[in-house]
Amino acid sequence: MERVVCLAIGYVFGLFQTAFIYGKMNGIDIREHGSGNAGTTNALRVLGKKAGAIVFLGDVLKTVFAILVIRFIYRDMGTEILPMLSLYAAAGAILGHNFPFYLGFKGGKGIAATAGMILAFDWRFTVVCAVVFLTAFLITHYVSLGSLLVYLTFVIEIVVLGQL
Repeated sequence: MERVVCLAIGYVFGLFQTAFIYGKMNGIDIREHGSGNAGTTNALRVLGKKAGAIVFLGDVLKTVFAILVIRFIYRDMGTEILPMLSLYAAAGAILGHNFPFYLGFKGGKGIAATAGMILAFDWRFTVVCAVVFLTAFLITHYVSLGSLLVYLTFVIEIVVLGQL
């Protein structure tokens, strides 16, 4: 039951669509411009660097806050289950970001929300994943390739460090 609760809490946090809200504050529906996604990369392309930074921060923080709420709620359950429950909350936040019901299930791609998961999980993971992402992006100029490599790196880090 805790897993469902964590997913639901995460999903609610993920519904905070930073790019959509920022776009509306600037008189546009971000989903009608650029790639059509309500995410950081599209906000950066359509609205500029300042918007990209604000949207990135908002998307990262919504996942971080979801995880912090779960850690607070389940703080007495023991340290061995908190990482798993945190991942459920993060998965919910990413799903809420990618598939917000009130926007017809058309949100972002979940990259910045995933960065929030990695940041909240362990700051050392963040450093390694940031190096992987920046290296891939600077070499290829593809955000998607850097993002996929970050996902792979995160899974490897979890397995290698025995966090499962």
